[in-house]
Amino acid sequence: MKVTVDQDKCVSSGQCVLNAGEVFDQRDEDGVVVLLDDNPVGADADNARKAAAACPALAIQTEE
Repeated sequence: MKVTVDQDKCVSSGQCVLNAGEVFDQRDEDGVVVLLDDNPVGADADNARKAAAACPALAIQTEE
C-alpha cells in the first residue's frame, strides 16, 4: 500500500490521527496532516484506509 496526503486540502480535523496515529500526525502550529509512514503494512494499513475514509477533506489517498 502507498499513502499520500495533500496538505493543501487538509482542514485539520484530526480524523487521520484518531484512526491511524502510527501513520499520521498533525503539525503543532496549525494541525495540518503529516505523513509518518507512506508504506504501512498489516493493521497500520487497515487503519490508514479507515483514516482516508474518515477524512472530511479527502486529503488522504491510498493505493494498493
